[in-house]
Amino acid sequence: MSSTITSRLLAIALCAISGAALAQMGPPPPKSDIAQRIEKALASNIRTDEERARDAKERKPVPTLEFFGLKPEMKVIELLPGAGWYTKVLGPVLAEKGQYSVAISAARLAPRLAEWKLDKVRVIEDKAPLKPSGQFGVFQSDGFDLQTTDADMVLTFRNYHNMNAPTRALLNQAVFKALKPGGVYGIVDHTRRHNEPATNETWRRVDPVLVIKEVLDAGFVFEAYSDLHYRPDDDLRFDSQRDSLKGYSDRFTLKFRKPAK
Repeated sequence: MSSTITSRLLAIALCAISGAALAQMGPPPPKSDIAQRIEKALASNIRTDEERARDAKERKPVPTLEFFGLKPEMKVIELLPGAGWYTKVLGPVLAEKGQYSVAISAARLAPRLAEWKLDKVRVIEDKAPLKPSGQFGVFQSDGFDLQTTDADMVLTFRNYHNMNAPTRALLNQAVFKALKPGGVYGIVDHTRRHNEPATNETWRRVDPVLVIKEVLDAGFVFEAYSDLHYRPDDDLRFDSQRDSLKGYSDRFTLKFRKPAK
């Protein structure tokens, strides 16, 4: 290679390196509108110190909800909202322009919504409540009715594993029915090794490959996954609530879409 060509290549490489360095030293890109709305909700005084402690390292609500494509004008349903960690985030974000509903074992949140000044949150009544399946921590149901057919997004966080396979199939069918064409179904849950059977240590985990198959069987298209909640030091051997994991397990983040036609 001639010295002239070598010099030109070196100059190009140096420019590229300089450009990358400048980009790193420059101001961060502006936050999206939805990120700003989520951060405002995260700063609300209705949230506890314990809830705030899980924001940055574990739950990562801003990038997680951005990944799913949340917008403030959407009609969103959260399944199995638990004690309301995400209710306190999604409720305020969607209060002005959108609609936010909680469904499946959500009635216990009803008395708290007024206290949190989240009166616009809709609690969808259980038509067929979850009941014990005979396996510890895992429940079953005769069916689900999310009482809408035009939702933009349905989300569930770390709850898919709490239902047996027939019930998960019914759930996915109900979500498909509730979403409008093009709507998004987002699932986050604790990762189980592929094809590993349930044990006392892993019942709170679920195989993401199995989840993808089950959701595709309901008619959805698999759109994307994120490694936002990957934890390299979780070797997937133990319960996600084990003290050594401090409640911060490896989790998969999957995004599905109902076909537009």
